[in-house]
Amino acid sequence: MPPIFALVDCNNFYVSCERVFQPALRGKPVVVLSNNDGCVIARSEEAKALGIPMGLPFFQMREQFPKPPIEIYSSNYALYGDMSARVMAILKQYAPEVEVYSIDEAFLNLAGCGGGDLQSYGHLIRQGVEQGTGIPLSIGIGPTKTLAKLANRLAKRSPEAHGVVNLSDDADQDVLQSVAVKDIWGIGRSYSRRLQRHGIETAWQLRQADERWIRQQMGVVGVRIVWELRGISCLPLQLHPPPKKTLTVSRSFGRPITTLDEMRQAVATYTTRAAEKLRRHQLAASTLTVFLHTNPFKPNEPQYGSAIKMTLPVSTSDTAELIAYAMVGTAHIYLGGYRYKKAGVLLTGLVPEQQIQMNLFDARDRERAKTLMQTIDQVNARLGSGALQYAVAGFHPGWQMRRSRMSPRYTTNWDELVVVRAG
Repeated sequence: MPPIFALVDCNNFYVSCERVFQPALRGKPVVVLSNNDGCVIARSEEAKALGIPMGLPFFQMREQFPKPPIEIYSSNYALYGDMSARVMAILKQYAPEVEVYSIDEAFLNLAGCGGGDLQSYGHLIRQGVEQGTGIPLSIGIGPTKTLAKLANRLAKRSPEAHGVVNLSDDADQDVLQSVAVKDIWGIGRSYSRRLQRHGIETAWQLRQADERWIRQQMGVVGVRIVWELRGISCLPLQLHPPPKKTLTVSRSFGRPITTLDEMRQAVATYTTRAAEKLRRHQLAASTLTVFLHTNPFKPNEPQYGSAIKMTLPVSTSDTAELIAYAMVGTAHIYLGGYRYKKAGVLLTGLVPEQQIQMNLFDARDRERAKTLMQTIDQVNARLGSGALQYAVAGFHPGWQMRRSRMSPRYTTNWDELVVVRAG
């Protein structure tokens, strides 16, 4: 049976997550800010209507949009990640195959689902997810991923669609003529300008284009897009994402770091997060790189940046071992007299934890270390991230990322659960 793809996209996801636990935000302009409350990364429809663009720096937004009052929130990634997992879990109840495409998007294979009435089945999925999580969805259905993505775009923009557009039978000329070529999934700015120079301005015109010419201009990727627009599936679901090759944890500081002590705290914190991610994916790292640098956007200040790469004797996901190497690297590259803006750790040479090559001269008790890591992970899973941590990471450090407007972590922290008062 040929696949029928549905692209499920959570509407204004970060804002929707905030509204689930604060219903009073509905109907109000709401924005969510990036790390360190830098710029706008998510907007409600009301905020979009005011003309607030994506990427607008926070300080400029306050100057340009003083009225009406705009609800402003710092990024709450713990909340968004958990709500995403809940949405994806519900989607898997409606389709046998689900590809989690991003934190707020998923492709489903609806072949054989819904008794043939995919339009109604799409509305059933929307209802189930909204009832289970409070998150509104847009759903595009088509015989290919590209057409499903295009249908999803139409579902977002058409009030008459009520969140679901089905192009599984055929995408007619009027529909494809209404979509600009620059808005087709996989067509970047460069290809868009090239196609427009040759008179191809809509999805319909690209669908009708000569394949040989497309191959000359865009290669095999372009030919696949044309075929997908014609209803020929070239992009299957990726049910098993390829294994990670690298893992990076890096943040800009809430304020500049000027001491080695604070830099050690920051690098230890990032190394801890990286080790936790390794264990979550059942991986181990063979090399560890520590990097740091000043703020390149302040040219009047002295500039410096450096990195050091260390090969580990045995691939590991042991937080204590990785921190020990990270501290050596940090001390080696840190120079006093600078105002550091950012640091991070990069783990490479990742291997499955079942395929670790041991070292004959390794004296570390790795079984004991593995048991300790499992215990720490279990405690943190039960009591909240950071309930158990290594002292070198510090306690309530002042350099941490600014998130002065962050909402509570309603679903992942016992101390921040929603409180309901009766009477």
